[in-house]
Amino acid sequence: MAKTLAFALMGFVALASAAQAQDTPVSQCQAIAQNVPGVVFASATPADLIPIQVSAEDVKITYLGHSTFSIETPAGTVVATDFNGWYRPARLPDVVTMNKAHSTHYTLAPDPGIQYVLHGWSDVPGEKADHDVVVGDTYVRNVTTDIRSWDSGGMEHDGNSIFIFEVAGLCIGHLGHLHHELTDAHYAEIGRLDILMVPVDGGLTMGADSMSRIVKRLHSSLILPMHRPGQLDMFLAMFDEKFDVARAESDTITVSMRSLPKRPLIYIPRNF
Repeated sequence: MAKTLAFALMGFVALASAAQAQDTPVSQCQAIAQNVPGVVFASATPADLIPIQVSAEDVKITYLGHSTFSIETPAGTVVATDFNGWYRPARLPDVVTMNKAHSTHYTLAPDPGIQYVLHGWSDVPGEKADHDVVVGDTYVRNVTTDIRSWDSGGMEHDGNSIFIFEVAGLCIGHLGHLHHELTDAHYAEIGRLDILMVPVDGGLTMGADSMSRIVKRLHSSLILPMHRPGQLDMFLAMFDEKFDVARAESDTITVSMRSLPKRPLIYIPRNF
C-alpha cells in the first residue's frame, strides 16, 4: 500500500508540474491518489504546487434564497451560486454558476456585466460542462452529475454540476440540483470540501436518507442547507451526535480555515 501511495504521489507531482507549466490551475482540494480505492485524504497537495495564493483570511458567505449563496473572497471577488437573477448579491457578481433542473436555478439573460457565466450543463450534445476558471484569488471548477428529465422521466447524463470554489485555503462545494448518489469516482474528483451547500427538500433532488449519506461521506466541517426548508427536520433526523446543529443569527457567515468548527456543524441560515 505504501508503495502504491508513493507512486501515486509521484504521478500527481508530475501532473501538477506539467499543469503549472501550461498555466492550468491545480486543485488544493482533490485527493492526490484518485485511483487508490477506499482511501480518503484530508489534504495532501503540496503547497508549492498551488498557483493560487493560500490565505487564512475571512470569506463571507451570504444565503440569498433558494439555492443561491453569495461568496465574497478576501480579494473582493464575488460569486453567486445557482444564479437565477432574482436573488442578487449586494453588488454585481464577478462569477455566477447555474444549473438547469428548474428555472429557479438559472437565467438565460444574465446581466452582461457579469464576467463569468458558468453553466452546469453543456449545450453541445454528448459533451459535458468543464470549467477551470481563476478569478482573482478564487479557483472555480465543476464535477458533473446526471439529472432527471421532467419530460421523459429518464436521466440526462452530465446535466448538473457540483461547483467547487477554492479560496483562502478553503474548499467550498455547492451540490446544485443533485438527483443521485455519488460514485467513488465523483468523490475522488470532488476531493476535500470544508464547506458544503446541500439541497434539503425531501425528494425534489433526493430523499433525506440518500442526501445524508453524501453529507456523511464528504464529512465537511460546515454544512449549509438550501433549496426548500419544508423537509429540514427530516434531513436533520438523519444525523447523530457526531454532527452539531445550530441556526445562524444572520444570513451572512464569516469563515476562515482557522474558524472552521472542530466537529461537523449543520448551520442553518436565518432566513432558510
